[in-house]
Amino acid sequence: MKSWAPNSWRSLPIEQTPVYRDSEALAEVENQLAGFPPLVFAGEARNLKRQLAEVAAGRAFLLQGGDCAESFNEHSADNIRDFFRVFLQMSVVMTFAAGSPVVKLGRIAGQFAKPRSAPFEKKDGVELPSYRGDIINDIDFTVTGREPDPQRQLLAYRQSAATLNLIRAFAAGGFANLENAHRWMLGFV
Repeated sequence: MKSWAPNSWRSLPIEQTPVYRDSEALAEVENQLAGFPPLVFAGEARNLKRQLAEVAAGRAFLLQGGDCAESFNEHSADNIRDFFRVFLQMSVVMTFAAGSPVVKLGRIAGQFAKPRSAPFEKKDGVELPSYRGDIINDIDFTVTGREPDPQRQLLAYRQSAATLNLIRAFAAGGFANLENAHRWMLGFV
């Protein structure tokens, strides 16, 4: 394995990079993000690595789910709770059906980017940058909306941190406890 460093990706070919007009503003945002605390802690990553080894060995099942791309506009405690509840419901069913532990891996708290096959899209004769996810630009097909904006990375970090904080609080507060499974169904009554 090659040696890794936080900026080692810069020496590799990049296929899906947006073009920011203001490289100084981008560098400023990158410097700010570099100073922020990690969203996922080393112990959590090591724990996931151990759990995935159990999946690879056939002693556990992997449940991965979530949005293809999250939206800044759909960030609410209710949406996060509802996702978490459905994810827990699916894992309970799978645990009993498979008779083995289920490793839960949510696509949440940072799924703000979308790869695109073309850097531009055209509508009614107007060509603008492709929508690359809320972390890059806006879905609105306008000149200002489609301009890549590095400040959106800061909002993505804050929303990801808030989402992880809420999910951790739900899990630590007993929401994920099987004794509370009967409460998970109340939303469907």
